[in-house]
Amino acid sequence: MPRRTATMLASTLMLIALLCAGVLIPVPYAVMSPGPTVNTLGEHDGEPVLQIAGHKTYGTSGHLNMTTVRVTSADYRMNLVEAVYGWLAHDNKVVPHDTLYPDGKTEEQSTQENAEEFSQSQESAKVAALKELGVPVKSWVIVATVLKDSPAEGRLHAGDVIKAVDGTAVKQPADVAKLVTKHKPGESVTFTIVPAKEQAAAEKANRTPTKTQDVTITTKASNDSGAKRAIVGISAGTDHTFPFSIDIKLADVGGPSAGLMFALGIYDKLTPGSLTGGKFVAGTGTIDDAGIVGPIGGIELKTVGARSKGAQYFLTPAENCASAAKDTPGGLTLVKVKTINDALAALKDIRSGDTADLPKCTTKG
Repeated sequence: MPRRTATMLASTLMLIALLCAGVLIPVPYAVMSPGPTVNTLGEHDGEPVLQIAGHKTYGTSGHLNMTTVRVTSADYRMNLVEAVYGWLAHDNKVVPHDTLYPDGKTEEQSTQENAEEFSQSQESAKVAALKELGVPVKSWVIVATVLKDSPAEGRLHAGDVIKAVDGTAVKQPADVAKLVTKHKPGESVTFTIVPAKEQAAAEKANRTPTKTQDVTITTKASNDSGAKRAIVGISAGTDHTFPFSIDIKLADVGGPSAGLMFALGIYDKLTPGSLTGGKFVAGTGTIDDAGIVGPIGGIELKTVGARSKGAQYFLTPAENCASAAKDTPGGLTLVKVKTINDALAALKDIRSGDTADLPKCTTKG
């Protein structure tokens, strides 16, 4: 066989071998890509996203779209060819698998965690919108979750209202951890609670719960690598009673990043006129009960997804601005927001067409 032919044959076989290896060998990466974007003022799967009853609502126009990111499943293992394609594709982002599913977290666990965050973000969106409108909302601190095999398991339950810890009144979730960690591991801490069932019965009867009980739990040491803190194995959260019904109907979405857009959608439906003036506005960002907007992941993919659907403006958490501005899709204006009030002020300028002074994102923030 001539040397040149042999060389070409060997090279071809080597290339085939490399391609086979690229297809067959899994790599520890996952892909993020732009996900669906939904107008919070409109419908999804044939029904309104925001459903309000017991209070006057107003017609709206334009778009206030929440945005999402699609990710590969926890069980899916990419091959090298797919990873390279993802790195080269503008609309995809390849990240280490452990970034999305840390510590061997299963897809089921991740989905459950995202669902809990999504539910909490809806509650905070309602509170933030109503507070901005001056509508009073009753709030209280609850047991949000109880860790398996923790000292609190079987003693406290999700939904229990925490009135006090060691006799000190609890006013916000952070108070619980502060009071528990005053103890040393092995010491006892006493929770004064309204059991979840009693709280539910009181709400249904529109009365103030009267039944409380003291629950004493022996703390244990945390698993921190540093100083061991006293813990009981719960996370505290906030629950609310709203003066009228607000339901958010959106399936197959998780995480807390739609909070801002839900809050704006609720505000728009409860006020005359249109917040957007008919413009197509999208955005993202967590929101807390006080209306503070927080950063999210996958911002570059969300702006791409929003622009592909026609968004003209994108409400961007201030902490995400620098990253988002590095590769802004053409025709999309990134507007920096830190609070719901910032977002409302920006929307006022957008609907009036006076956008020269909008707080726009730059690569410096």
